[in-house]
Amino acid sequence: MELNWQEMLFQFIGGLGIFLFAIKYMGDGLQKAAGDRLRDILDRFTTNPFMGVLVGIAVTVLIQSSSGTTVITVGLVSAGFMTLRQAVGVIMGANIGTTITAFIIGFDVGVYALPVMALGAFLIFFFKKNQIQNLGEVIFGFGGLFLGMELMSGGMKSLRELPAFIELTVNLSEYSILGVIVGTVFTLIVQSSSATVGILQGLYAEDILNLQAALPVLFGDNIGTTITAVLASIGASIAARRAAAAHVLFNVVGTVIFMIFLVPFTNYIVWLTGVFGLEAKMQIAFAHGTFNVVNTIIQFPLIGAWVYLVTKFIPGEEVIIEYKPKLLDPHFIYTAPSIAIGQAKEEILRMGHFSVQGLQETYEYLKTGNKKHAETGYQIEDAINNLDNKITDYLVKISAESISNSDSTRHILLMETVRDIERVGDHFENIIELIDHQLVNHVKITGDAMDDLDEMFTLTIETVQKALESLDTSSEKLAREVAEQEDLIDKMERKFRKNHILRMNDGTCSPHAGIIYVDIVSNLERIGDHAVNIAEAVLGKRA
Repeated sequence: MELNWQEMLFQFIGGLGIFLFAIKYMGDGLQKAAGDRLRDILDRFTTNPFMGVLVGIAVTVLIQSSSGTTVITVGLVSAGFMTLRQAVGVIMGANIGTTITAFIIGFDVGVYALPVMALGAFLIFFFKKNQIQNLGEVIFGFGGLFLGMELMSGGMKSLRELPAFIELTVNLSEYSILGVIVGTVFTLIVQSSSATVGILQGLYAEDILNLQAALPVLFGDNIGTTITAVLASIGASIAARRAAAAHVLFNVVGTVIFMIFLVPFTNYIVWLTGVFGLEAKMQIAFAHGTFNVVNTIIQFPLIGAWVYLVTKFIPGEEVIIEYKPKLLDPHFIYTAPSIAIGQAKEEILRMGHFSVQGLQETYEYLKTGNKKHAETGYQIEDAINNLDNKITDYLVKISAESISNSDSTRHILLMETVRDIERVGDHFENIIELIDHQLVNHVKITGDAMDDLDEMFTLTIETVQKALESLDTSSEKLAREVAEQEDLIDKMERKFRKNHILRMNDGTCSPHAGIIYVDIVSNLERIGDHAVNIAEAVLGKRA
């Protein structure tokens, strides 16, 4: 008998592992087949909460993970790509989208699991075309879902013989709140509501749980899935924490509503089963789908109230980096190209201010080791890259229009400048990665080396600021000062390299610390080069 329980446990755990792997593998294949542009889809089409719901559904169907969609959404809110109102809509849609897995499982085609996986493997290993391999991953994952479910169901059959489990099922039927707790805790552990709903479908199909006990567990599964977004928001911006809190609030309120109406909802599922002759697994799938769709319909008009509540619950000023360009009006390209060039210049200056802010965050990270400065720096660099693409596209469109010689000169200056600012972002990102490496490996930089870096960082930040000011005011005087300061930065770099060699020779600096130090100095020197490029463009071609 002991061997049977061991086999049951191993079969269940193995089935769960295959199920989780399959859903991840299928989601990855779908994501790659979709072009891996999920963030762009979320950014572009979530113009309002209603569109957010639709996009949340679509993206979750693509990646087969409401938690994944919510984590991406939390990141977009933190980065300023999306407002909290839009994010709540996406989260609602993600809850609906995740129900598709339960419907897939509801079609009992477990007997075909192995042939389906074989077909997927054939496409993966015998075709070199990426699209076919992506399709193979989807098919392999699809078959894996059913194989995992078959193994889990086989492992769960013996639960009928376990007195403790029989007692638990009786308690779940009598005390509905216990079912909610069980569903929540189990999903917290497994980190996949799709898996826990699948397990619930297996238990219900084997008559181990009745409907009265299964539905509260289902509601708890929906609460448990919010933990991934909560974990993703830890240490993130206030906006990200508010988005995660909205996810928890949405699912908890939905569960309370459905628990109040548990009896009529149970009767509804029974009626649905009688009308359509639903199999056991499909009954849970329809219950899951109905819960999330009705919950969204009920709470959609309350989005404003939920945003207000989480803002009060998580107070503080949001630090949002606005990735999107503010001033690139496309109408000016065709009606007034000269004004369009002026608008592009203002957007480039805004991009330049981001580069200065990124340098300051990098400097603070070096001094304090506080991870929040690194996270902000990475977000700023991402914003710079986004603005670089948008501004460059805008300037290219202007070049196709008929513009005067003076406007053409301004246009060339701006095209050159936007590249230099983007490179500043690349270099401070390099420095952040070097500091990451230093902290992870507990590398100590000497006090003398830190003094050198303080001096060089201060001068480099001042030089970039002055270069941007010269661009803004078309000041030749400031541009010449930038050239002079850049010359000082070059001399500093040579001097500090010599200092480093001296410290290495007398044993006060370790080789590992020396490599990090020299790389930081080198990146700062290159930032100075890009600052002087901006200044030289101003000197040669007045903006």
